[in-house]
Amino acid sequence: MRSSITIWTLLFATLFSFTMARKPAAFYLAGDSTTAAQSSDGGGWGVGFLKTLARGAIGTDLGYNGDTTASFVSGGAWANVIDAVSRSKAEFEPYVTIQFGHNDQKNNSGVTRSEYQTNLQSLAENVTAAGGTPVLVTPLSRRNFNSSGLVIEDLAEQRNITITVAESLGVSYIDLNKASTMYLDAIGQNLSATYNRVSDDYTHLNAVGSVVFGTLVSWLLLTTTSLGGALEPYTIPSAAIIDAIENGTYIYPS
Repeated sequence: MRSSITIWTLLFATLFSFTMARKPAAFYLAGDSTTAAQSSDGGGWGVGFLKTLARGAIGTDLGYNGDTTASFVSGGAWANVIDAVSRSKAEFEPYVTIQFGHNDQKNNSGVTRSEYQTNLQSLAENVTAAGGTPVLVTPLSRRNFNSSGLVIEDLAEQRNITITVAESLGVSYIDLNKASTMYLDAIGQNLSATYNRVSDDYTHLNAVGSVVFGTLVSWLLLTTTSLGGALEPYTIPSAAIIDAIENGTYIYPS
């Protein structure tokens, strides 16, 4: 009997110690305007994702309007991301989402496809070296449709490159491009447009769109990456939104 009590006491102590030792997550969102907070120049999923955080997790949307993988570094925004990781890692487990492509793919971006790949690799490696965990994110789909009512997907190359980089480095990624395109195809052009920042802006999200697609990011992190178990306490997606996305039914949460 005494031996049994000792075993259970040790197990409880071990589990308690593990729970207490686990540091809450800190999320730093790096990317272009489709990650950045809503503004007159853009708006992405970042703010909506931050609304899913729970149980002591923290996060900062560090997306920057108009940036490429190159200008985000040269303009100093990337230094802020790495600084945030370095400063927080004593008290938190830092995770950095990295989503670019909307600007890199433009003919006048100054970034070739090869450079885009190299730049993504460098960003992910920088995060690891700083003590954080990188998560590559394929670019959010644009809400443009063809005559058949399907999304015109012009970011396929960037999606494929992002996945290639993640797999080559052995780091986590989420395929936001595929998941968002599937949902937009399911609900159609008119309903998709209700997520636009302004009526004729089919790239950037309004506040409700940020919540919908930020929730999607949370769900993808939990269900499609090996990080799900560690992150489950710290990002909690709305069940109603995920149910709508999974079933391809329109939702406009208040």
